[in-house]
Amino acid sequence: MMRKLLCSALAVSGVVGIAVSILSPSPARASCGSVSCFVVIGSQQQVPMKGLLTVNAIYNFTPMEAPSGEGGRIPFANQGERSLTLANLNVNRIETTTRTATLDLNYGLTERLGIQVAIPYKHVESDAQIDGVAPVPYSERGLGDIRATLKYNVLPTLRSMVVLGVGVDFPTGSYGRFAQGTTLAESTLQIGRGNFGVIPVIYQTYELIPHRLNQFAMASYRYTAKNSDGYKFGDEVNVSLGVNLIPLEKTPWLVLTQQFNFRWMQNDAMDAALFRFNPGTGSSILLDPAIKFRAVPTTGSTYVAYSPGVMFNVFNFASAYFIAQIPIHRDFNGNLEQQISYIFGVTKSFQLFGGAS
Repeated sequence: MMRKLLCSALAVSGVVGIAVSILSPSPARASCGSVSCFVVIGSQQQVPMKGLLTVNAIYNFTPMEAPSGEGGRIPFANQGERSLTLANLNVNRIETTTRTATLDLNYGLTERLGIQVAIPYKHVESDAQIDGVAPVPYSERGLGDIRATLKYNVLPTLRSMVVLGVGVDFPTGSYGRFAQGTTLAESTLQIGRGNFGVIPVIYQTYELIPHRLNQFAMASYRYTAKNSDGYKFGDEVNVSLGVNLIPLEKTPWLVLTQQFNFRWMQNDAMDAALFRFNPGTGSSILLDPAIKFRAVPTTGSTYVAYSPGVMFNVFNFASAYFIAQIPIHRDFNGNLEQQISYIFGVTKSFQLFGGAS
């Protein structure tokens, strides 16, 4: 029974990021960067037994805020007009909250080969107060970019597993949302990224103490191609390391997880002419009319978090889990900083073909 619990509900390793940005009340919107959103759970990263379907229903809540005393260097990125405007405004309050509900399906094609499909539904809410102007709300929701990953278990043993995978992000998320009237919301506020992405990943786990203590590690890299608006979201590196513990032999239904998460993001870049904003006149000064592939200032980040969590077996029917991700180190280039984030989820496995349920 303990073995079945550990295999179907191996505790959680989470790297939470959220694609966020903020809306300026002027037609040229303040670019606040992006953080890709995905949640990794042990039962997601493994290759299930042949014919076994593991379903994860995941909800994460991630608020982001401008750091105290900063936020005044945020530029205007207008991909519709192909312009990037440097600015130095008095930003009193900028914040964004993203809620993502994800249906994750993980199926064993063979004993060592599996496929995973993650279907996210995103709800982005932001509020900005720039240069004394009243806060302007922005809210969008919809299907995000679907990710499909093919995985192969290269080193299966009774106590360990090493899984290699390659994922593809499909541009299913809407990339045509409007901020005000007929003005497109900037790229980092869109529900999708507007083009395909490629994500190689490696996952490793080992039972230090059989049925009681489990160690895991995960690393991934994401590349997203430039989209039709000439905007490219920065490449992303994620690394997680942690342990899962059943604290008491008499409580095999309870698993505690302790993990550390690292995320590095490259600057976004876009095809744009370069301007500088003059707050005195409220107009922009043209610095370089050439449409070049330019890095977007204040995008890109380095983030380290400590993420404790708990997983428990619900009446031998499913596994439920909760994780709080607590920032340890944040360098967001003066942009919105990820605050304490929360993840909730439920895992259930179904034997579809062959074997015992």
